[in-house]
Amino acid sequence: MSKAQKTVTVEQTGSPIGRPGEQRQTLRGLRLDKIGRRSTLEDTPAVRGMIAKVAHLVRVVDGK
Repeated sequence: MSKAQKTVTVEQTGSPIGRPGEQRQTLRGLRLDKIGRRSTLEDTPAVRGMIAKVAHLVRVVDGK
């Protein structure tokens, strides 16, 4: 039996310019590269941690 995968959609709201390289890499890991872009990812603790790390640059649009 397979469960339906839970997903979370995040949108980039801030620029990585002037931010530490670690935060830039986290945005890339979330598949975000420009303000306004959205990315739908599997809702795992790792992804949630990445979102928390750059919470000031992204917003959660949908967390089904």
